[in-house]
Amino acid sequence: MIEDRHIFALERAPEASDIDELGHVNNAVYVRWIQDIAVAHWRAVAPKPFVDAVVWVVTRHEIDYRRPSLLGETLRLRTWVGTPKGARFDRFVEISGDDQKVRVAATTTWALVDPASRRPLRITDAMVAPFMQAASA
Repeated sequence: MIEDRHIFALERAPEASDIDELGHVNNAVYVRWIQDIAVAHWRAVAPKPFVDAVVWVVTRHEIDYRRPSLLGETLRLRTWVGTPKGARFDRFVEISGDDQKVRVAATTTWALVDPASRRPLRITDAMVAPFMQAASA
């Protein structure tokens, strides 16, 4: 239930370089935006000692491309996290247009890693707490 989660939002306006030969945002651009909003959310909400001490890596993307996004549109990206499981955390992203219709819905699994050893780390309650507080989107 996302009502008990911190929802983080950004806006993006596709640039000409984001558009593919079919005239809409390229799927690879959505993947970049999914990563960008995840990193921005982490840096905005997590306590600085955690941000400085750990690294997140993607282990899985599941993306549903529902509608095309076009040059000239303003898109709203929203993200929130699921429930951690050991070193893994699911993150949800929706990208919507001015019409409020979802263009892309994604679930991405991230793993917490120690940057020195490159080994997975268990996610602690202290890391999760800031992401479990309700906030308006």
